[in-house]
Amino acid sequence: MAAKVDPLVVGRVIGDVVDMFVPSVTMSVHFGNKHVTNGCDIKPSIAADPPKITVGGHAADLYTLVMTDPDAPSPSEPNMREWVHWIVTDIPGCTNVARGNEVLGYVGPRPPVGIHRYILVLFRQKAPMPGILQPPLARSHFCTRAFAHQLDLGVPVATVYFNAHKEPANRKR
Repeated sequence: MAAKVDPLVVGRVIGDVVDMFVPSVTMSVHFGNKHVTNGCDIKPSIAADPPKITVGGHAADLYTLVMTDPDAPSPSEPNMREWVHWIVTDIPGCTNVARGNEVLGYVGPRPPVGIHRYILVLFRQKAPMPGILQPPLARSHFCTRAFAHQLDLGVPVATVYFNAHKEPANRKR
């Protein structure tokens, strides 16, 4: 019998973006009617608007969501790693991300070349963060680990990732 291999390890999410962790909260991510599963392909045009994300956990808990691209600008030369696409804090448990505080507005995937990974990482907060968190000065060179350390968020409680690549331009005749 083959051992189950963690898709977060295979996809190098664990290592490139976060350290090993044990998921403890459910997180469901949908772009329209497309359910996001680890390693699935999502067209950038489908992901132009923020996904609908439902967080499990406990209603009394608050969560922070971070979405990054560790492959910017190119998977072979990710010298802008990580490029942050979205930060939402104070998300109540057992609800959706729309109930949280958007610290950094959503920007959909725009991979210029190659296949990029887009990582959604959920952390449990130890306390509310109203007004104390400023958006990063730049979207490039973000570090999920440093962000979590700075805010004392600990290890992730849930993570999911998808792949996207540049869509061909419409050919006009």
